[in-house]
Amino acid sequence: MPISRRLLLTSIHDVSPRFETQVDRLIEATLKATGSAQLAMLVVPDHWDQAPIADNPAFQRRLRSWADAGIEMFVHGWRHRDDAPKGFKGRHMTAGEGEFLSLDAAEATRRMREGRVLIEDTIGRPVAGFVAPAWLYGAGAREALRALDMPMAEDHLRVWRPSDGAIFAKGPVISWASRSRSRIASSLAFAAFARVGLKPQRVVRVALHPGDTGVPSLMASIDRTLRSFARSHTPAAYRDLL
Repeated sequence: MPISRRLLLTSIHDVSPRFETQVDRLIEATLKATGSAQLAMLVVPDHWDQAPIADNPAFQRRLRSWADAGIEMFVHGWRHRDDAPKGFKGRHMTAGEGEFLSLDAAEATRRMREGRVLIEDTIGRPVAGFVAPAWLYGAGAREALRALDMPMAEDHLRVWRPSDGAIFAKGPVISWASRSRSRIASSLAFAAFARVGLKPQRVVRVALHPGDTGVPSLMASIDRTLRSFARSHTPAAYRDLL
């Protein structure tokens, strides 16, 4: 079914006990800017092997309450970390966090399956899909997506269904980077361009990260960007693409 209205999809990445305070700030910022708590969460089962959700009943209850309130939950890797990044993408497009870029199919399937089981058992419903850390997928990850029949996946440029390759949305995701002054500057510049250049897009995706909350200029840019698109696009869920 074709999308008959313009949609704004907002997601919070790296949802983990490690970043609970930052996630709360991003939820608040989204609600303040858009007037809607409609968003998606990308959940990391054990961020950098330092924050296992399985051992944190209090955070499990929070995930369940967010899901009960209508927030969509995506599996976002298992640990989010790649200890041996390879190639240009692995070394330069992320700070060692392209976990699913170099995994073979068997290991990618194992981590993806275990993450899915953990999150679905926690929230009491199916996950919305899988998004690889840093949006980086290797051949093994793509095979795992199909083998596990993940309902939806996302990268920098599209949202698609792995089983048959059907594309639900196209266009660059708007996100911010806080790792260095140059990355902060470039992400601020892209967001300023996107507020005008991506207005004609039927579907606009905005991705927020815990690190954004530590940089006031990024939070101000996020606020301006969400407010701008909320005037032209309806805050929506990824399931609305279906």
